[in-house]
Amino acid sequence: MRWTYTPLPAAEVGALSQRAGVSPVLAELLLRTGGLAEGDAAARFLNPALAELADPFLLTNLDKAVTRLRQAITGREEIVVLGDYDVDGVSSTALLVGILRRFGAKPRFIVPRRSEDGYGLSRSAIDRALEQGKPDLFIALDCGTNSHAEAAYLRGQGVDVMVIDHHRSKEPSLDQGLLINPHVHMGPDDDAWRNLCTVGLVFKLVHGLLKQLRAENDPVALGLKPRDYLDLVALGTVADLVPLRGENRILARHGLRILQETQRPGLRALMDIAGVKAGQEIMPVDISYRLSPRINASGRLADAALSVELLLSEDPDFCAETARQLDTFNRERQDIERLITDEAERIIETQFADCPGVVLYGDNWHPGVVGIVAGRVSRKYNRPCVVLGNEGELAKGSGRSIDGINLVEVLGTCCEHLTSWGGHPMAVGVSLAKPHLDRFREQFAGAVRAHAGDDIAEARLDLAAWLTPEQIRESLMNEIDALHPFGQGNPEPVFGVRGIVFRHPPDVFKSLHFRFNFEDNRGRRLYGVAWKMAKRIPPCGVPVDLAFELKWNHFNDRKLLQLVLSDWRLSEPA
Repeated sequence: MRWTYTPLPAAEVGALSQRAGVSPVLAELLLRTGGLAEGDAAARFLNPALAELADPFLLTNLDKAVTRLRQAITGREEIVVLGDYDVDGVSSTALLVGILRRFGAKPRFIVPRRSEDGYGLSRSAIDRALEQGKPDLFIALDCGTNSHAEAAYLRGQGVDVMVIDHHRSKEPSLDQGLLINPHVHMGPDDDAWRNLCTVGLVFKLVHGLLKQLRAENDPVALGLKPRDYLDLVALGTVADLVPLRGENRILARHGLRILQETQRPGLRALMDIAGVKAGQEIMPVDISYRLSPRINASGRLADAALSVELLLSEDPDFCAETARQLDTFNRERQDIERLITDEAERIIETQFADCPGVVLYGDNWHPGVVGIVAGRVSRKYNRPCVVLGNEGELAKGSGRSIDGINLVEVLGTCCEHLTSWGGHPMAVGVSLAKPHLDRFREQFAGAVRAHAGDDIAEARLDLAAWLTPEQIRESLMNEIDALHPFGQGNPEPVFGVRGIVFRHPPDVFKSLHFRFNFEDNRGRRLYGVAWKMAKRIPPCGVPVDLAFELKWNHFNDRKLLQLVLSDWRLSEPA
């Protein structure tokens, strides 16, 4: 692994440290985050306030969407909400349906079934929604931007269509419905919302609805607090890997705190089954690795409507049973994923070891799980990977990328054989006819090479700052805590420390991991852990450099500072 570190001008670091009243280490981290050197930008970043959320009506078409929602509520119209089956879609659906119910509406909701309906606003999902009667208003969440034929089908039956989505599109804007999507409305007015995922856009819609009704002294609106819904917003925002900058940072920071004390029985039951303790500080990693996989599992293997019902339910018994069911689905998903991952890794190592971008297909691979496999193999082999499963005449699945390679741009140059595709720079969905697999595989590899050159052969580890052992203290960790939440656009800092000499051999546990400790120049002992690195243990008595993240280790009601090793290398001679 290649370590990289770009020193910053000492004068700039010192100036920001003095101006913001923070340590030089935190000042360096803020400067690396970008755009925080001027004025009070650093202070706003460290203390993101809900009051800084902009007027929701600045978002293109939001005023029209609020007007149409008010008409539906006042007229007791039939409303159908269709949300995608991932966490963003599920949390968006729960947020909008929950708010509409508070105003006396009785919206029906539907989530596409992956195996029957495919992705998004498909005809089969629409027809299933219409089985219970034709609505007056059909709202699609986290999908629908490119669904021209489907929107026209609904409009042809006299149904109004509203689409709230954040997926990118190179096709003409939807003309058969009302569309809120900052990636389609590319004017400067929508710059601030470009990175919001769908649940963030739905929150803006809800904020606008409440703001307008409060101005008219509507009693329901006056009794609702938008901040009480930020637990759902944080859930979808963190899970969808959107940049945690601007309003996303505000929503995620406050939403994680609301989630920590959430009063939703469904979320509480899910957190209990996932091992997230009540009152414990919740980090993005808890969403990414504990809550999201269980919410996603129902959509991957069964029906994601179950996850929406869980988030909306007030019945503790139903919530406890449903959380257990999602946990069971997740365990099944893990078993399937493990088998596919092992097979995918064997194929890469035997057939595509030197390929810059990999397309894999398995005739017995479950399309609902291949996205997770794509994420695993792209990280392990440090290259973009598309992993496809069998779905009738189609090969269908997902792609995942690595830092610096935009999959949307890559696929835009090699999409001639794709029947459908779309997504984000780091994650895309793809389908194509099986006879075109070999040709697409060649084109994808060529497109990645053209996009990235030869700069992806070796994984890169970017260091945020070099520290001395004496600087690794709880006071520094308290400053780093102010940078939370970490995620896309605000990565968790990796620090380096030079010339560490281990006096005692690291302690291997569970045959996979090891613990280690060393002393600073004052004899203070520092402790660390290395996950899945037991086959690569640093030597004793020899100076080594360590690359690590700093974490709090919660143990026996105590909070201890801990280094989490990312990599190590032998120190260069002085």
